[in-house]
Amino acid sequence: MTIYRDCNGITRRNALQLGLGGFVGLGLAEGLLGRASATESGSSSAGVAKGCILIWMDGGPTHFETFDPKPTAPSEIRGEFDAIATQVPGVQFSEHLKRLAGIADKFATIRSIRHDQANHGAGNHYMMTGAPPRIPVGCGAFVSFHPSMGAVVAHELGKPNGLPPYFSMPSMSRSGGPNFLGAKFAPFVVSDDPNSANFRVRDVALPKGLTEDKFSFRNQLRRRVDTLPRITDPAAGDPALAFDDYYRQSLDLVTSPAAQAAFDVSQEPEQIRNRYGRNSFGQRLLLARRLVEAGVPFVTVYDGGWDHHADLFNACAKRLPDWDNSVATLIEDLEQRGMLGSTLVTALGEFGRTPKLSTLPGQTKAGRDHWANAMSVLMAGGGIPGGLVLGATDRNGYSAVDRVLSPENFVSTIYTKLGINPDKMLYTPQGRPSHLVSDPTPIHELFV
Repeated sequence: MTIYRDCNGITRRNALQLGLGGFVGLGLAEGLLGRASATESGSSSAGVAKGCILIWMDGGPTHFETFDPKPTAPSEIRGEFDAIATQVPGVQFSEHLKRLAGIADKFATIRSIRHDQANHGAGNHYMMTGAPPRIPVGCGAFVSFHPSMGAVVAHELGKPNGLPPYFSMPSMSRSGGPNFLGAKFAPFVVSDDPNSANFRVRDVALPKGLTEDKFSFRNQLRRRVDTLPRITDPAAGDPALAFDDYYRQSLDLVTSPAAQAAFDVSQEPEQIRNRYGRNSFGQRLLLARRLVEAGVPFVTVYDGGWDHHADLFNACAKRLPDWDNSVATLIEDLEQRGMLGSTLVTALGEFGRTPKLSTLPGQTKAGRDHWANAMSVLMAGGGIPGGLVLGATDRNGYSAVDRVLSPENFVSTIYTKLGINPDKMLYTPQGRPSHLVSDPTPIHELFV
């Protein structure tokens, strides 16, 4: 598996990853349980989505070489790629997004989200949570001042069919955690590669050499130990008091045929697997579709390596065609299965890239640097109107200038589509109030 690094050399193996580990999935036991609390809206497409697949393009993807090319700009801004026509008259994408260009009438492209956090740590936090960092945050920081979208969805919509409500693969983004909601709303991380012939989700199946009889015996032994006297004063901090329900749910997952089936991508026809692309990213999107199909409300597919300070055009020419194919296939597959109307798909990173190309010291091939004044976001499904291009940047891509939107607007849209009131007040364990989103205004053009 490729390990991507950002401009600070920080590996994308987040030290805060929470997956399954220990005896019978202790990490999973911390990642289960939520409670339903959906709100209603006057819009016909509010609350219609049952699940969301977030494609997180970590590092900050270039808007020029993807969804917002500037073919008439000067060469030092325009870059090396041509612009191509899309299915939507008058709308152009970069030349390496051919398949998405061909189905541009099935999704919306937002070109006018902007913010003021032009480094990885702060930008990641802002777009993942809808909350700007409270203090200055450096590029390499792993910060969490507010619950992420996935954690909030897990908290509000609960666990589906014995499966965790929030998945992230192959790792958790640096601000993808639950903050004050607690570890039980952290993502279940599937770090293994579903493109591997030996793909197996850690600790979801019984370990090799452990028969069902031995498993049952160990579980009985645990129950006997569980009858020992407990610390009954919550203030004393006995973790077992809050742990039991989640532990039992983890056992249910290990022994659930339905849960096992959701992870088994080998059940998919070869034709479908090939359409997604026989690569790690494509097969993770396929697994994400299977999880949403099984009832999981939020899945993040972490896709690192978009921090192109140098060698931008070679990197994008190699990567974008496969990325384009996999994302287009996901949208088409959801539509063909009748799932697109109830499944949100969105692709974005923490910011866009600078208009003017630059060359780093010691480098010979140009790249683009961090730029929070403009970025592009793909949104499909869940009642999102297809063919919509919302907002615009100026003629050289420096800044969003038409229908300027914020991360708060984006996050509020995700919540509203999933039936969660973005104006809800949450409370920390200490009783302190915290607005779910400080500006709970969704993007009204995305509701029909």
